[in-house]
Amino acid sequence: MTDYQVNPLVGRLPATVPFVGPETQERMRGKAFQARIGANENVFGPSPRVIEVMQSRAKESWMYGDPEFHELRTTLAEQLGVAPQNVMVGEGIDGLLGYVVRMFIEPGDAVVSSAGAYPTFNYHVQGFGGNLQFVPYHKDHEDGEALLSAVKKHQAKLVYFANPDNPMGSWWDADYVGSIIKSVPEGSLLILDEAYGEFAPEGTLPPIDVDNCRVIRMRTFSKAYGLAGMRIGYAIGNAGMIAEFNKVRNHFGLSRLSQIAALEAIKDQQYLKLVQQQVNNALQRIEQIALANQLNPLPTAANFVTIDCGRDGDYAVSVMKGLIERGVFVRMPGVTPLNRCIRITAGLSKELDFLEETLPEVLKAI
Repeated sequence: MTDYQVNPLVGRLPATVPFVGPETQERMRGKAFQARIGANENVFGPSPRVIEVMQSRAKESWMYGDPEFHELRTTLAEQLGVAPQNVMVGEGIDGLLGYVVRMFIEPGDAVVSSAGAYPTFNYHVQGFGGNLQFVPYHKDHEDGEALLSAVKKHQAKLVYFANPDNPMGSWWDADYVGSIIKSVPEGSLLILDEAYGEFAPEGTLPPIDVDNCRVIRMRTFSKAYGLAGMRIGYAIGNAGMIAEFNKVRNHFGLSRLSQIAALEAIKDQQYLKLVQQQVNNALQRIEQIALANQLNPLPTAANFVTIDCGRDGDYAVSVMKGLIERGVFVRMPGVTPLNRCIRITAGLSKELDFLEETLPEVLKAI
């Protein structure tokens, strides 16, 4: 018998974590992974310039970070061609998604997403009592028309759409995404997750229209900029909507060092180009390894390759578990028919060497 009482909504929720981290699995295994290529982190890390500045300013860690993120928001706005009032910074896209759900959703409100899409969004919706409605992927792509149809049917307040997509790596061009944005009905808000935008082909991201109150766009420093551990993301949208964050956000949610790191990362666009090339080379290597093992790598616009294992979810689970048991950390989609696949992040050469050695062993054992 407990001597505390949480609210009924929380009481009904399972105590869960959307992702089982590699650290948890390493504790279970009793040893570290030899290839950490499952969390879509940027294994090439942040710019050397970022590391140098962080080291030189680590002594400032006794101070709180700027609660208005002034310098970072101003610099981002200049890069994006918008006003600082159109940008909000937060604790990664995950944190910003939580704020948006809190801002818009009351218990029972409908929210639409794709079955198998980013589960942390679902986690936040359930945490605030939202009523999740799912539509299936179509040919491994999020189905914009089906999402809009579900929004209208359920009068949903929020709809989540990622471009490029995680976990499939698929993408739509800017014209298609623009048509979806224009079709969002009154009273609904499209959350456009562009976490992998820096890896996407030219013509994938539509122009930013900050006058549109029916879309809010999310981007991050976790992927291309190599700062996943610093937890920095940002939202782009209508100034009035962006101002709403100030009513609910954690004003000291970003450390001083996080803000310094993000600011320096933006300035080093030459390093960003280097990372993009390194990622592209690694993706080509993963594709070659998959094909050499009679598996089908799907086209990708992200920093990972989703590999069709050619059978059902049970078989893909066996492949994933076999790799994990042998020291290769990978993940897989969790919903049929996506779960016929495993997903492998761009890795260092030594990690991909180990994958190339290990994958045939796993398939043979199965």
